[in-house]
Amino acid sequence: MTDWAADVKIYRPDADDAAIEGLLKTYRLVMTNRDSAYVAFSDPTELATVKTSFLQKKLGLTDSNEVLDAALAEVGETLKADRTKSRITVYYLLAEKFGKLDLFH
Repeated sequence: MTDWAADVKIYRPDADDAAIEGLLKTYRLVMTNRDSAYVAFSDPTELATVKTSFLQKKLGLTDSNEVLDAALAEVGETLKADRTKSRITVYYLLAEKFGKLDLFH
């Protein structure tokens, strides 16, 4: 079993454990499937889904597409050395960037 919290802590050593746990509870089913457990930053359809489903719907963001796309690109750049980009890590970094970690407590 993958330690998703440890993956987040590679990028944020002082990560909010309660927020990670909340993300894991929310996305537990998604994380059991290898295909959906990781975000493919090279797939525009995948990025559009993350933007629509996570950033706009789950986080409730109303920022412009340019702002949301820039945030996705920034997280992609942060994780570029990692071949497998954990959905939990991607979501944590995005929620943190927009000050929305409290939604997962």
